[in-house]
Amino acid sequence: MESVKLIEISDSAASGHVRHREAEALAVLDACLGWLPLGGWLARLADPIVCAWMKRAGTPYAAEIDFVALTLKRPGIWLLHGAYLFGCTALADDTAQGPRLWRTLDWPFPGLGHLVEVRRQRGPAGEFLNVTWPGFVGVLTAVAPARFAVSINQAPMRRRWRTPLLLWLDYALNALDGLRSSGRLPPEHLLRHVFETAASFDEARHRLETAPVARPVLFLLVGTKPGERIVIEREETKARTHRDDTVFANDWRERHPKWRPRGCGEGEPFENNIRRRTALAAWTGRDADEFAWVTSPVLNGCTRLSVEMCPATGQLTVAGWEADERASAARVTAISTFQLAAQET
Repeated sequence: MESVKLIEISDSAASGHVRHREAEALAVLDACLGWLPLGGWLARLADPIVCAWMKRAGTPYAAEIDFVALTLKRPGIWLLHGAYLFGCTALADDTAQGPRLWRTLDWPFPGLGHLVEVRRQRGPAGEFLNVTWPGFVGVLTAVAPARFAVSINQAPMRRRWRTPLLLWLDYALNALDGLRSSGRLPPEHLLRHVFETAASFDEARHRLETAPVARPVLFLLVGTKPGERIVIEREETKARTHRDDTVFANDWRERHPKWRPRGCGEGEPFENNIRRRTALAAWTGRDADEFAWVTSPVLNGCTRLSVEMCPATGQLTVAGWEADERASAARVTAISTFQLAAQET
């Protein structure tokens, strides 16, 4: 198996590397849109809509997305940067070395497990390791040595009607709500900005709790000192922070009938979230070699990524996964470990 690649970013922009990873970035685009019968048509229709929304949101990374789109010369780049279709399971606990964060990312697109990369990036506050894909400019999972580590989970979806027959309409209206927003950053862009500019756990926490976001999101944040681990449940302008029981999937801590959890794997979303959360919580305080904790139901047919991070040591371990013939997933990359020491800023 090939190891996950480490990509060095020489300047603050994350888009310049796409010149050297063009084939891989196009493969990501094909993985996400190629299986759709009308994927190309959808990309051409949605790109200008998402582009206009991103600029209204005031993201500092719009020029980078535009650079990627111009380099690859294919529709769909803006659409993918506006997509938010993933589930996850995540755990934070304390160890002798410091707080650690474990997470899986579940995305239904085949091929992303093979294409995962780690980018070494830098901002005014220092360096960080970003677990990502070629051509993507946001941050979903990253660790900054001697500062903090954060992962994003997709939040539950607002429900306007209880009948399953109108579920498709809820999906559409929630997407439109995000696209109508102005002055609120996509969560993955807010998180990148936090990694670039926040010097401490407390500063990262304040930003993630208070900055308006374009859509609901779940953040798991860990620092370097014992007890520095929190779950931040975000609606667009509201935040709820939990310091205890820092394990979650794709639901709020307190269930509400007007919100529908996101599911990954078998069963109804609510029960599915409980099973994933319970299974991962059983590993609290335990060590696990070679991602031994990545088992069903945390592991499922949509699992594309597993990550372990410890900001106190600056260590990151990552592996890519793809669906197998048993309706689960198998590891398709070597287990790759990266170490990044804290540096003076």
